[in-house]
Amino acid sequence: MKILVIDPGCSGVTGDTLLASLIDLLREPRALYPLAGAIRDLGICREFRYEAERVDAGGVTATRLSVTIREEGTLGGDDFREACMAVADDVGLSSGARDRVSSILDDLAAGGPGPAAETLFSVVGTMLLLDRAGFFEGAIVATPPALGSAITRTECGDIPGPAPATLAILARHRFPFTSVPVDADLTTPAGAALLAAIAKRTASLYPAMTPARVGYGIRASRGRAGLLRVVEGESLPPGEGRVVMLETNLDDTSGEVIGYAVERLFAEGAADVFVTPAFGKKSRPVSVISVMAAAADEDRLVRVLMEETGTLGVRVHEFRKMVADRRRETVPVSVGGREYRIRVKTAAASGRHVAEKPEYDDLAAIARDQGVPLRFVDDEVRLLLSERRRERTAREGGAGGGCPPDRPSAADTARDE
Repeated sequence: MKILVIDPGCSGVTGDTLLASLIDLLREPRALYPLAGAIRDLGICREFRYEAERVDAGGVTATRLSVTIREEGTLGGDDFREACMAVADDVGLSSGARDRVSSILDDLAAGGPGPAAETLFSVVGTMLLLDRAGFFEGAIVATPPALGSAITRTECGDIPGPAPATLAILARHRFPFTSVPVDADLTTPAGAALLAAIAKRTASLYPAMTPARVGYGIRASRGRAGLLRVVEGESLPPGEGRVVMLETNLDDTSGEVIGYAVERLFAEGAADVFVTPAFGKKSRPVSVISVMAAAADEDRLVRVLMEETGTLGVRVHEFRKMVADRRRETVPVSVGGREYRIRVKTAAASGRHVAEKPEYDDLAAIARDQGVPLRFVDDEVRLLLSERRRERTAREGGAGGGCPPDRPSAADTARDE
């Protein structure tokens, strides 16, 4: 699956740097010519043109986007929205991209959209490039954007960063961010609204992927230089994904709280959760909660773990997990002279069968129906599955992998007893 990572974790994101980074990634500086023409046709500015210039950004080559606007008219409120949606239609945005433009306009409406033509260009231009490159059909991931500490001046006094408008947009979408102690607004409201509209999820670490192209966008404005990186690639197959192990020690938490925390963690997407008794400082008994999860779910599960247990710290270990190829199938079995259909999970590694497991719920239903212990039904069904696999291997050729010796029906033995 195609994946795009947007990385504003160090220098933040603005509308022009995001658009510039996509131009740099796709190497299509002229792709926005139709958009510039549609903006000129609105009649809100006598001149509108842009230039995408590749520059040396101190070790990497980046694209700097410069926009020239002359005699821009006043356009706000519903007029601005109508103009944006009209331009989106003119350049042929898909319905999904068009809906994202509408969502961004809702976010920007509270604080005012800023210069109309420039905002329109960055919003619709970003959607146009993402749409035509097919990124909406894959996955778009963002690292938490960096927010600066510039002072916002109001009639009631100065407010230290983050900027209120940017913070309000991120809060509306519960979008995480990081802080950088610099006297600048690293992430603008337009940048925050764009991220919230296009990123399917956030992650502190890059997801497991094979990179294909990298693009850099640099600010055209004066002041602190900001470099935004975007990376295009292919996500790795499920068997090669990277996972994390989250761990925390609890020495003053009740069993009920721990049990509920385990339920919450599973509900929030944890792959596995287990609790281990141990001894902590001063020989106090502790419970170690271990949570295995995909790296992309790390932030959410850490939050759940802290909220539910009150722990003050969580250890995070990243590692690679290789899993067998798995599939499910429904097979007929005969137990005690009756026919049943059960679900079976099978696993293979490098094309060779390694394991199979009948579904517990199906075995339990047979045990209740036959009036025999579950363990006898499990033995009987596994024997039948082994014989079935041996017969199939004999038909297809190859080693049988070893088969158990013939033995009487376990279910019949249970009934005889």
